[in-house]
Amino acid sequence: MSAAAFIAQIAPIAVQLRVEGSPIFPSVRIAQAGLETGWKIPAWNNLGGYKVGSGKLTTYWRGKIVNKGTWEVYDGKRVDVTAAFRAYDSVEDFFRDQDLLFGASRYARVRAAKTPEEQADMLQVCGYATDPAYSSKLVGIIRTYGLKRYDEEADNQMQLSNYQWQRIEIGVKSLLDRKIISDSAWLEKAQKRTLTRDELAWLTFELVANPR
Repeated sequence: MSAAAFIAQIAPIAVQLRVEGSPIFPSVRIAQAGLETGWKIPAWNNLGGYKVGSGKLTTYWRGKIVNKGTWEVYDGKRVDVTAAFRAYDSVEDFFRDQDLLFGASRYARVRAAKTPEEQADMLQVCGYATDPAYSSKLVGIIRTYGLKRYDEEADNQMQLSNYQWQRIEIGVKSLLDRKIISDSAWLEKAQKRTLTRDELAWLTFELVANPR
């Protein structure tokens, strides 16, 4: 899988979780997933090197485990190890379980970060990874692939009020009922509040051009 294909598949989930209240910037989430997996979605859907840890089951992790080789840095030296990682039924389950992890007091500074760069730093400071270059690698990926555009996309969606989203949903239903548009996916996106800025602009044009 190419990096572009990986990003195209992961970005909508990262944006949606942010809109729903996740503390993780989409740019950081995508960069971390790409770094941890080498831009490949593994069969066990763990995109962040999340180990079994305490083994406590959650709504999103039901106890499946995969043992695989990895490496850590101890006292400045790289050590190859085999570790037990959580396995998930879907990528979304992984991200949601990861957000439960980030809700712990240990990651308070990750949640409080005001920028993607600060959040990348705090992931390293709070001990998410032992690689001393972890933060710089994440920031480099964010810049290389222009991932901040997904932060902006999430911000744009969050800026609409509940009333505005309700009006958009009503407008989409009207366009569908009058057969001005035929794809019901528009309504699903309006209901889930996942319409992008460009899609919202197009819908606004259609509603203005086709008043009831």
